[in-house]
Amino acid sequence: MDDPKTLVSTDWLAAHLSDPDLRIIDASWHMPATGRDARAEYDAGHIPAARFFDIDAISDKRSALPHMAPPPEMFISRLRAMGVGDGHQVVIYDNSDVRSAFRVWWTFRLMGKTDVAVLDGGLPKWRAEGRPTEDMPPVMRDRHITVQRQAGLVRDVTQVAAASKLGDPQIVDARSPERFRGEAAEPRPGLRAGHIPGSRNLPFGRLFNADGTMIAPDAIRAAFAEAGIDLSKPVITTCGSGVTAAVLSFALERAGHRDHSLYDGSWTEWGSFADLNIATGDA
Repeated sequence: MDDPKTLVSTDWLAAHLSDPDLRIIDASWHMPATGRDARAEYDAGHIPAARFFDIDAISDKRSALPHMAPPPEMFISRLRAMGVGDGHQVVIYDNSDVRSAFRVWWTFRLMGKTDVAVLDGGLPKWRAEGRPTEDMPPVMRDRHITVQRQAGLVRDVTQVAAASKLGDPQIVDARSPERFRGEAAEPRPGLRAGHIPGSRNLPFGRLFNADGTMIAPDAIRAAFAEAGIDLSKPVITTCGSGVTAAVLSFALERAGHRDHSLYDGSWTEWGSFADLNIATGDA
């Protein structure tokens, strides 16, 4: 079911492609180890009129951690330059194994923008259906944008440490079971292996069908319940660096659970501090 505030189908986007107030964003981002260049791939072919959102460039440069949420003033200046502003319906897609479109959806939500949806199935589904792409950069005209940062959607290490101790809010980790249990090395050097004590594991890939579309809200609720998450209580999402955690945050929103926040530093922060406890194994 199409919902311009969360998820829209390729059919919906194709029908609205020429709407004057539609803005499409390519939010592709890849783990460094893949050797893929998201910007070069965008330049080679993207959905018509799509703008490229660089997750690493539009981030908090005051932090040593990767792609932390940008300060509002940076978000405003970058989005204005991209011609994305008030009164626009935004649709975000990616062509990424880590589903980076959901991170950019969450960033828009953090800035108080709600007319924002992710394209279900992303660029792979769009291409598989033979729909149009182009390699031309879009014409971009400055557009005024106002933001109102929603501080409740993000958590820092102090808040997460308190949640870990108290068991409230619940913490759910989007990484693979092997990384969660501490059996696989982290892709970023210098990080310990394991997870935040008390957190539960729901690998983000479980929230997608074989064709890359998201599973239905009932199935989302079942997946969280199976992971040991009580959806009547608040949830903090986490992962390696805050990208796939946004898939869980989005899924919670899609399933009607509004009380969620994202640990922006995620394991890149937690795993690098020797004075923070870690857990291994399933619990």
